[in-house]
Amino acid sequence: MQLPFTREPIRPGDRLCAAVSGGADSVALLLTLHAANTAARDSLGVGLSAAHIHHGLRGADADADLDFVQQLCARLDVPLHVRHVSVPDRVREAGESTEEAARNLRYAFFDTLLASGEADAIATAHTLDDQAETVLLKLLRGAWTDGLAAIHPVVACKTGRILRPFLNTTRSQIEAFLREQSQPWREDATNAETLYTRNRVRHQLLPVLREFNPGLDRALANLAELARADEEHWQRTVSQLLPQLLLPGKPTRGGGRSVSTAPGQTEVAIELDRLRPLDLATRRRILRAAARQLQARLTFDETASLIAMCATPPGPSSVHLPNGLRAQRSARELRLSRLQAPS
Repeated sequence: MQLPFTREPIRPGDRLCAAVSGGADSVALLLTLHAANTAARDSLGVGLSAAHIHHGLRGADADADLDFVQQLCARLDVPLHVRHVSVPDRVREAGESTEEAARNLRYAFFDTLLASGEADAIATAHTLDDQAETVLLKLLRGAWTDGLAAIHPVVACKTGRILRPFLNTTRSQIEAFLREQSQPWREDATNAETLYTRNRVRHQLLPVLREFNPGLDRALANLAELARADEEHWQRTVSQLLPQLLLPGKPTRGGGRSVSTAPGQTEVAIELDRLRPLDLATRRRILRAAARQLQARLTFDETASLIAMCATPPGPSSVHLPNGLRAQRSARELRLSRLQAPS
C-alpha cells in the first residue's frame, strides 16, 4: 500500500525537511517521503531531513515522543533537527493560548531552518481531516473567503516554502497504511481532551454533521479549494484596482493635496466617484484592502457600515471602528485613519 501525496511542489534538489511530532500523520509523512526519495524509479531526488520540536509540555510523554522520533530517524538514516522550547513561558510572556503559543514556536523553528539554509522547504503532515476541521472552525468564527481557504497546500516564506503533501489524504488512510507497515506511532493524550476548540469540533461537532452528509470532510476541503482560487482571482483584481481609487495625502484649500512626510502609513483615502459604480463584491474587497494597508482587518458588519457611508444618499459622515480605526466621509472621498498605531 502506498499513500497518496502531492509531489508536484517538491523540486528535485530541494533540501526537504519533514516536521515529525511522532503522531500517526507525521510518521506516515516521513515514511512516505523517504520511500519516494529512495525509490529506484521516479525518485523525489531531494535531500531529506526531519525536524522535531519539544514544546516543554506533557513531561515524560514529550521526552518519549522525542526518543521515538530519534529512533525512527536513525533507522531511516534521516538527519534530525531538534529544538526545545517552553510553551508555558510563551503563554505567560505573550498572552497567547497554549495552541497559539505552540504553533508560533513551531513556525519560528521552521523559519530558522529555512533562513539558515538547512532546508529549502518544510513539509507538514496536515491531512484532509485537518482541512475539514479548519474550514468548519473558520465558518463558526465568521470568516471571509480568504479565511475559508484554510490550510494552503504551499505557503511561500521569505526564505523558503511550507508544503502540505497530505492535504488530500485522510487520517483513516494514514492509519491503515501504518498498520499495514506494522509501524507504531505516538498518541498525544491531549488530542482527546475537549478543552480545546478544535478537539470539540473533531470529536463532538463533526460526527453529528456527518450524519447529514457522510462526505462532509471532502465537501469542506472542496470549499477551501474553491475559496482559495476565488481569493487568488480577487487579489489580482484588487491589486490592479486599488491604486486607481486611492487619493494621496490630505485635501487642502484650493483643491490641492498635501502629502505627509511622517514615517509609516496611518491613513488612506478612497475616491468615492470611482468606488460607487463598482459592484458590491468589489467594493467590499476594495474597502478591506484599504484597511489592510493600515494593518486593520474589517469584519462583515464593519465593512457594511463603510458601504453605507459611501452610498447615495450617503450614510453617516464619521464612524469609529474597533482597533483604533476611524472612517470619515466627505463629498469626494472616504478616509480611513488609525487613531492608534498597531503594536
